[in-house]
Amino acid sequence: MCRWFAYISPDEECLLEDVLITPKHGLAKQVHDHYLPKLFTHTPGEETTEQEVTLRNRLFNVDGFGMAWYTPGRSSFVSTTDSIRPALYKQSKPPTNDANFHSICGNTATTAVFAHIRAATGTSVTTINNHPFIFGRHTIMHNGLISDFAEVRRPLLDELEKSAYENIHGTTDSEHLAALYITNLTKSVGGGPESWERQYKPEEMLDALVKAFESVIQIQQKVLGKENVKACSLNVCVTDGQQLVAVRLRNHAVEQPPSLYWSTKAGITLNRKYPDMPDKEHNPNAHKDAKEHGKHVIVASEPTTYKSGEWSLIEKNHAVLVDGEGNAKVEKVDIPESWLAKAATGNTF
Repeated sequence: MCRWFAYISPDEECLLEDVLITPKHGLAKQVHDHYLPKLFTHTPGEETTEQEVTLRNRLFNVDGFGMAWYTPGRSSFVSTTDSIRPALYKQSKPPTNDANFHSICGNTATTAVFAHIRAATGTSVTTINNHPFIFGRHTIMHNGLISDFAEVRRPLLDELEKSAYENIHGTTDSEHLAALYITNLTKSVGGGPESWERQYKPEEMLDALVKAFESVIQIQQKVLGKENVKACSLNVCVTDGQQLVAVRLRNHAVEQPPSLYWSTKAGITLNRKYPDMPDKEHNPNAHKDAKEHGKHVIVASEPTTYKSGEWSLIEKNHAVLVDGEGNAKVEKVDIPESWLAKAATGNTF
């Protein structure tokens, strides 16, 4: 199963090296190792077993890497670009020994970054299939699976706005889901590349995601028959560089999605300017007080600091919404009973 990390703040930059490489359990190390606190017991009475949870978090993530970080550079040269936009780096190999990745991270600071390591789910291991996916100022990444994607891909394409369809470069279910999301998000303003440069409220972003999930499930039911639809795991994170929405969802009565955590504190621990450190109690080189750190939110497949108390597990079928001021809230995503898969799962995603 894939792993990913997202950081966003209205004004506090993070050094990519600090958040992705330095921690002993940073994303670059999650190629082979997993750390899943609070996952087995967070919902009393739910029939989740350690074996079932392990299935959706067990794979080595060796099928590629990608990251998008937001930078104001273009806005200084292009009058139509008024704020930060995503820069993108992808590689078909794991990031562990990637010298280019290490160089970028050691010299790049940003207020918003998405990073993703991939475990392929039936599609080619190639650079264009790596997350994140970009539509204008909007960045999307996914951990999970649209079940029976090959069977439903053709009718799903019919749901896409023309420009969103043309922006698909790979073959993954995730990129098609991203195109469906951007189609829904921009539909009210006519769609197309110009609409991809606009900002939308976090509530609109969540609504567009839920509508995308609904379309996928309805297409599955139509093509396969309701009794034959298997559950989908839809851990999805979207941002415009200033706002963020992350969802942890699986349309099954008892089965869990892959792990997903969030934090409003870990960014201090993951910043070398401040007193704490991700793997030690004290940073002797700190030159700022923790109280000076700005608002921020991190959403990640696994915690990346030694303090489990800095992290909260996002419950199944819930979403984290972050506005442009750095204010965060958690909302339940109501799943209609008609969405619930009835067929034997048959997959580990």
